[in-house]
Amino acid sequence: MLITLFRTLGRWPLPALHALGWLGGWLVWLASPTYRRRWREHTRRAALRGWARWASVGAAGQQVAELPRLWFGPPVPVGWRGAAHIEAALARGNGVLFLTPHLGCFEVTPRAYAERFGVQGRPITVLYRPARHAALDAVLRQARQRPGMAAAPTTLAGVRQLMQALRRGEAVGLLPDQVPPQGLGVWAPFWGAPAYTMTLAARLAQQPGVHVLLAWGERLPWGRGYVVHVHPWAEVMDAPLAADPAQAAAQINQAMERLIRRCPQQYLWGYARYKQPRALPQAT
Repeated sequence: MLITLFRTLGRWPLPALHALGWLGGWLVWLASPTYRRRWREHTRRAALRGWARWASVGAAGQQVAELPRLWFGPPVPVGWRGAAHIEAALARGNGVLFLTPHLGCFEVTPRAYAERFGVQGRPITVLYRPARHAALDAVLRQARQRPGMAAAPTTLAGVRQLMQALRRGEAVGLLPDQVPPQGLGVWAPFWGAPAYTMTLAARLAQQPGVHVLLAWGERLPWGRGYVVHVHPWAEVMDAPLAADPAQAAAQINQAMERLIRRCPQQYLWGYARYKQPRALPQAT
């Protein structure tokens, strides 16, 4: 039933979904005091003001509403800025690690890579958190398995899957500002406050020969599609990634902040970034 609903919505025009999402974002903001309080705290911590702050409310709803089209609908228009960095990294024959914050349409980034590079023999494996509800988890698994793209759950088995992909010279993508399970992170500053931050991103980046790229998908206005932005680490950060896990986590958080500053109105400021980590899921 849920997959049928997603497939039906996936046939809707992108402008209509974005309009619906914008309305839904505001309805959730108005209806949920908890969400509203968290959004206020996070935007104030980042000193976000004016139009960009208020626009993020509707953009959060758009991020949800566009998922059926991205997962089950016809292709959407996608442009690139910085694709040459991917081509250069793949030409070296080593693994490529994409780090993407909860910014813009982060679902479109691995899909765009899979359509352009993955089908040519260099697939991408993305880390995802399994849904708590079985029906929704089935939707996620089906949506994230496509030519040139595979999904790895946030379990120890999933981590091994990512490591193996990099050793084969493939690409891996993850959201380093996602709160990891207990024992898989350290407390590091994010917008000036301690946030439990994954050490996995640094561990993967420090694997031999791995090339780190920062990427995010900009949502264009009026449903015109997306632009995937790709940046080398050195373009965003002045220093190389530290060997110490806590220092590396702080650097990655700072890199994510700098990406977010480029388009703050499309960041998920209502995401519970400062919550306590949950227990580590058991491998299956």
